[in-house]
Amino acid sequence: MPFVKHRLPCPACGGSDPVSVNDNGSGWCFSCGTYLPNYSTAEVQHNDVETEFEIRLRNSKMNNSSTATFNELTDRKISLETAKKYGVKSTLLNGKIDKHYYPYYNGHELSGTKIRKQNKEFAWTGSPKEVGLFGENLFKAGGNFITLTEGECDGMAAYELLGSKWPVVSIKSGAQGGVADVKNSLEYLESFDCVVINFDNDKYGKEAAQAVAKLLTPKKAKIMTLPVDYKDANDMLRKGRHAEYVSSFWDAKLYTPSGVLNMSEQLEAYQKLRSEKKTAIPYPWYGLNKKLEGMRAGELVTLTGGTGLGKSSVTRELEHWLIKNTEDNVGIVALEENWLRTADGILSIEANARLYIDQEREQFSPEEIDKFFDILYDGENKNRVWVHAHFGTNSIDEIFNKIRFMIIACDCKWIVVDHLHMLVSALSEGDERRSIDNIMTRLRSIVEETNVGMILVSHLRRVDGNKGHENGVEVSLSHLRGSQSIAQLSDCVIALERNQQSDDIEESNTTRMRVLKSRYTGDVGLASHLLYDRETGRLREVPKDQFEDDDNELLEL
Repeated sequence: MPFVKHRLPCPACGGSDPVSVNDNGSGWCFSCGTYLPNYSTAEVQHNDVETEFEIRLRNSKMNNSSTATFNELTDRKISLETAKKYGVKSTLLNGKIDKHYYPYYNGHELSGTKIRKQNKEFAWTGSPKEVGLFGENLFKAGGNFITLTEGECDGMAAYELLGSKWPVVSIKSGAQGGVADVKNSLEYLESFDCVVINFDNDKYGKEAAQAVAKLLTPKKAKIMTLPVDYKDANDMLRKGRHAEYVSSFWDAKLYTPSGVLNMSEQLEAYQKLRSEKKTAIPYPWYGLNKKLEGMRAGELVTLTGGTGLGKSSVTRELEHWLIKNTEDNVGIVALEENWLRTADGILSIEANARLYIDQEREQFSPEEIDKFFDILYDGENKNRVWVHAHFGTNSIDEIFNKIRFMIIACDCKWIVVDHLHMLVSALSEGDERRSIDNIMTRLRSIVEETNVGMILVSHLRRVDGNKGHENGVEVSLSHLRGSQSIAQLSDCVIALERNQQSDDIEESNTTRMRVLKSRYTGDVGLASHLLYDRETGRLREVPKDQFEDDDNELLEL
């Protein structure tokens, strides 16, 4: 019966992932050798009770291990000498290898035998919980090198491939039980100067190799990488690839935890990354560009400001700018409005009119509105703009899944998230600071992983004193609401300031853009003044020192 589910926990030994389940619902633990007649009910049948396979073995005419003899393992191209070395006997059926018998020892005392049929069914005799690694009894503790493989045949194959002169042992339980097996024999493995791990050349084998390497003293574990065309050591032996295996052995890389790089091995990666020059997309405003040298893929830009100070207007201008001035796909996650308001907001920039206000929208014919829509969302821009269509918050995981989908499936190179504190409300944690830390870390990870350019809208906390942000208070990084991680994990922080309470109409409609952080240029301070045009709903840049004279020449992009 084939296994249909893998990497499940064992109720008998407590292992987190050593169980595989057959299509009839029964399970087998590759760590402790326990048979589970009905895995779903966690019914355990321990080794002192005959398993289903053991019963079939007893009833078979070829069940008696006493009939097993030392043979060349022709099915695996393992020599008679190696079979004898490791004590592996086999039985024949119609002149062909039928079963392997792998002896396991507790110290130097035979404690159990693992029986392998050609259909990859396994059974144990004895006490598999008490045994060491396969082959551990053959090689005394201490020495320069020992190789650790994922299976008995791989262990014997590796021994032959290395000229039968280096110690080679194997875990007993496959990738699923590798950690448990190594823990049981950790003292023995630690006695060697170097442990070379050679697990299967697949996803599970690579993951298990990393997990096992973590158990060993730093600088002791090396991980072999086989050529891509070969599954494991036995595959290479059967194909006569001795030289390639030996080369892979000596090229084994010292294990380093994820996130730690050996720079001497990174020349190729460095050259590749350096050849991929970041192309800066200019901002719509001259002063901001002068400070920041544009916006780049792989950067997280946080836009912040007090309530009613123009964050939405600036965000709309940036979204429209990215659509009109790049060929990149753009994803918009606006959590405080439905998708129709999002669409209207960007169309309004194209139309130079506030289309979200019915009276102003009615000044345009349906054909004109359709033309704006075609320019931005269809025609040459077909399939370029993707919008979050759920008003309000989903769960935090759902939102992040949608962001990832936009990046990976929709090929969005730019993501706008409006706003951070709606994500916080979706996390459902009581501690706002901790929630923000969590979210900012996840956003930063996405940016690093995918190289997407991300614009994040964030709120400010209330300031002490008589004047608040609505009175034009100068913003600093300390005003960011909730956590220092917003500033720490952002590449750039842009703050909006405006005295909306001023009696001067020009001043009350002029937004100052202040750069609080720029990791790329290091240039901070006041960057641009944007005057809001009530007739068009647009923001236009004006000279920093003059707002009143419309005849003054505007700063050019």
